Amino acid sequence: MGWNELLWIAQALLLLSGTVLIFRLFGRSGLMAYVVLNTVLCNIEVLKIVELFGITSTLGNAIYGTTFLATDILSEFYGKKHSQKAVWLGFISLIMMTAVMQFAILMKPSPVDTASPHLEYIFGMMPRIAAASLTAYLVAQMHDVWAFEFWKKVTKGKHLWLRNNLSTMVSQAIDTVVFCTIAFVGLYDARTFMEILFTTYIFKWIVALLDTPFIYLARSAAKSKTVQDDIRRATMNEEGKVLAN
Repeated sequence: MGWNELLWIAQALLLLSGTVLIFRLFGRSGLMAYVVLNTVLCNIEVLKIVELFGITSTLGNAIYGTTFLATDILSEFYGKKHSQKAVWLGFISLIMMTAVMQFAILMKPSPVDTASPHLEYIFGMMPRIAAASLTAYLVAQMHDVWAFEFWKKVTKGKHLWLRNNLSTMVSQAIDTVVFCTIAFVGLYDARTFMEILFTTYIFKWIVALLDTPFIYLARSAAKSKTVQDDIRRATMNEEGKVLAN
């Protein structure tokens, strides 16, 4: 196991632990902010191609994988509406970031500026990456929210590990195929493209397996007074809206 592999595993564990910690400290608002942050970060990190375990892969899969954990936690403890709201927040944030950075690139730099070429290199690809990501993100995340609720009804609220993995792994497959097709077709030869497609899903699948104990840690975190109060407020708000209608 080399340096890249150690860093990737450390990053995945940090992100998974961070998801649960943010839930424990800030409840649903923290998770929604975390989804927004992850959506922006993974679309920057995905531009880097690395060698992991002897195969070619994009980065960003560990960051993006934990977004599914965050929306699954929201679905489990707050309901489908809150997880869908987080998905839309991430979607709009990515559109805003892409638009703002295009304005930044179009502005003429000062003669003393040294950052402009680097920003152009990173965010110049952003429209295509963003189009791929927005399409894949919305389709996959909405499927994940639907699938998690579907399996929750089928299992009558039991087997959290099964619901989490069934919804996430299928959603990750959808996301990978849609994203890689839009983002990378024509940029790489067929062999490299298929390798990126396959390995990207494999690493997302690994993150999905790794997040299983963390969703049980989230269940423990949900017993804290901070989260219980937050869940109660969310429930009261929903009941208030129903009565108002």
